[in-house]
Amino acid sequence: MGKLSREFYEREDVVQIARELIGKVLCTNMNGQLTSGIIVESEAYNGRTDKACHAYNKRTPRTEVMYGTGGFSYVYLCYGIHNLFNVVTNQKNFADAVLIRAIEPMEGIEVMEDRRGMSRSKVALTSGPGSMAKALGIDRRHDSMSLFEGNEIWIEDKGFDGFNTEARKRVGVDFAEEDALLPWRFVMKDNKWVSKPNF
Repeated sequence: MGKLSREFYEREDVVQIARELIGKVLCTNMNGQLTSGIIVESEAYNGRTDKACHAYNKRTPRTEVMYGTGGFSYVYLCYGIHNLFNVVTNQKNFADAVLIRAIEPMEGIEVMEDRRGMSRSKVALTSGPGSMAKALGIDRRHDSMSLFEGNEIWIEDKGFDGFNTEARKRVGVDFAEEDALLPWRFVMKDNKWVSKPNF
């Protein structure tokens, strides 16, 4: 129990890690404001074989953190608007990562509401990777941050169980040809905070 270790992230199977992150708790502490939520949706990306991965066949300044060791954040800007939070996994130069797509809010809900300008009654509060990052206060300043040593962003194992995890195809990667059909998106079954419940 407690904060996930570096060893958790450094394992070689990014798909297994993405599955195991379901039910873990993503936490942030931004300027003394603690927020957290149960991870209910994730997506795995493999830097060597997966055409949907940012690091596939290219190494750029943006993806450099993915080529480091596991346990660090990869935060990038999508469509010039949304910050998306990813967890780097595996060993150096493998460039694997897990996109966290949605959480079920736990702590600091009023802070999340203020950041998003909406009430907790709306699942859009933390459903979808851009909404989730904004609610947790995550942006590009938090790129390349340690998740096992730092005190701004981390993931905990609080022992949540008793739920079913389903594998589905990923969202928004149709350009990846056959890799778009890989069942590398994991969701907590029947959880209303999942961003694409019927996809």
